[in-house]
Amino acid sequence: MVTDRADWSERSAAWLRDAAHARLPLFGICYGHQLLAHALGGEVGNHPAGREMGTIGLELHASAGDDPLFAGLPNQFPAQATHLQTVLRAPDGATVLARSAHDACHAFRWGENAWGVQFHPEFSATHMRGYVRARQDALRNEGHCPRTIAGSVSATPFARRVLRRFVGHARALHGR
Repeated sequence: MVTDRADWSERSAAWLRDAAHARLPLFGICYGHQLLAHALGGEVGNHPAGREMGTIGLELHASAGDDPLFAGLPNQFPAQATHLQTVLRAPDGATVLARSAHDACHAFRWGENAWGVQFHPEFSATHMRGYVRARQDALRNEGHCPRTIAGSVSATPFARRVLRRFVGHARALHGR
């Protein structure tokens, strides 16, 4: 957890802060999203409503319409998510791009080249179902039904497109 403030994590946060200020292309996913927010002065902590897990619905903010990674995507689309901690307050100067019914900051951009996403664009439906199986005891203890969550897992092609767009953005910055 970012809030553990482990030495390795704090060193990584310092590196991320320097890299963001140097305008290097950065894309933080889940823990990386939270660590990037922390590094840039945002607030990270346990989500007041607990765990978010499964295929969730993302809703884009109007500001996403001009974003290199999110422009042209549907205003609402599914994404895979699994997290207990969250970005409670985005860093000063960040643009929040997406939210879910559970989480107000599922994606943000800071500057021109640094993004954080709470969702998992790299997860397939198979990966997500595996996570649900692995966490089934915790889910039951928290009052969730793992079978219902696993049954609602679906493909998330628009979320995956965000990751592919970042790769294209980073390559374009370095002429590759």
